[in-house]
Amino acid sequence: MSVTPAADPAPSPPVPGRKRWHVGTLTYTTGALVILFCWLLAGDFAWQLKERAAPPVVQIMLRKFQASDFLSGLFLLSVPSAIGLFIGPIICYRSDRHRGRWGRRIPYLLVTSPIATLSMAGLALGPVIGARLHAWMGWSPASLNLTIITVLGLSWTGFEFTTVAANAVFNGLVNDVVPEPIIGRFFGLFRAVSLISGMVFNFYLIGVAKEHFLPILLGIGLLYGGGMLAMCLFVKEGEYPAPPPPVPGERRGFIAGLRTYGRECFSKPYYLWVLASIALAQMAFIPVNLFSVYSAESFGLSMTLYGRYIVVMYACSLLLAYPLGWLADRFHPIRVGIGSIAAYALVMAFGFFGTVGPRSFGIVFLAHGVLSGAYFTGAAAIGQRLFPHHRFAQFMAAWVQVLALGNIALGPLMGLLLDLLGHDYRYTFGAGCLIALAALIAGLVVQRRWKSLGGDTSYVAPE
Repeated sequence: MSVTPAADPAPSPPVPGRKRWHVGTLTYTTGALVILFCWLLAGDFAWQLKERAAPPVVQIMLRKFQASDFLSGLFLLSVPSAIGLFIGPIICYRSDRHRGRWGRRIPYLLVTSPIATLSMAGLALGPVIGARLHAWMGWSPASLNLTIITVLGLSWTGFEFTTVAANAVFNGLVNDVVPEPIIGRFFGLFRAVSLISGMVFNFYLIGVAKEHFLPILLGIGLLYGGGMLAMCLFVKEGEYPAPPPPVPGERRGFIAGLRTYGRECFSKPYYLWVLASIALAQMAFIPVNLFSVYSAESFGLSMTLYGRYIVVMYACSLLLAYPLGWLADRFHPIRVGIGSIAAYALVMAFGFFGTVGPRSFGIVFLAHGVLSGAYFTGAAAIGQRLFPHHRFAQFMAAWVQVLALGNIALGPLMGLLLDLLGHDYRYTFGAGCLIALAALIAGLVVQRRWKSLGGDTSYVAPE
């Protein structure tokens, strides 16, 4: 049975002794809020298991079929970034303005979930499909691996299309249904669920992923489809005000929509600094994450031990998840994010100069995971706290675009650099340090401008 919070524009009169929470036209009792969290967290568990499992398994598959670091960076980072650059803004812009019986977010999640499941199946069956296609076309046996890599790349493209399409919409759903005073703690719980899913995968599955990638990817794809479907059925959106009417004399249509989107998101220097600070911070973690499997192997760490390090990393982050969410609610995500990224830059500098073997790599990798997790948890609500509420999804899409532009170049350039340097993966730490320093500078600028706009006591997002 669906548990639906009240969606009456006029909130119900308070009942003595029962605390109520409000967001838009939605009103929750504490019990209804707990049930909402359970359904959202169930969907997030399915989402995060897909996100945690697919990239490392695909890394292992690409290496198994002798893909270069350049190709790995191209497939795993540049291709999804290019998709996000073009698809994300269109979907988010339309989602903000959509009005329907299912709400403005859930229809997009319902459409993309089965596509994600099919894409996971394509990744799982990629080697079989590639081998049969290669034999059917009569191509040279020497190019078999290239055919398989191409099939994996096409399946990965479909997978990332659904990820990009659903990611900002999912965050928009959270923004629409979770009360702002507790959203930091909610993201702390999200982070905890994400870490638990990562611990399950890395403890039980990553050590056997090279030999058993097919059932792993198929099973996770089915779990994702079922989990997201259940969340969409049991979480209800409230009522939204009508989208802003067109300006008299202003053109309508796709091109006009792009112009409106660009003007609203990219015309104010303040928002440009916000977008740059978030994008640079997340880019700082990418060099290590993108090549972590290859780095572990190069420093002599087995995949089983690599998985154990990740379990310990996630366990540490799990203990910190709720406290970091509380800190974000108490002191603001800007401050938590600045502290996390500053500490990360220091650790990456140590990693570049001090990593010499499996033990030192494991320590730096562990610290990388805990500090990047601290940023993701502590700064998770920064968009909700800084962007205009009624246009939140399109500003999230703008952030994805800025991040995508950086990642399109970062993935292949980092891979090419590593190919030229003989696969010296210490340089992933060096790159992470430099990008983190740039993110720190941008974050300090945002903090100063945020204070000038009212800060903790009276901030209002500029229109």
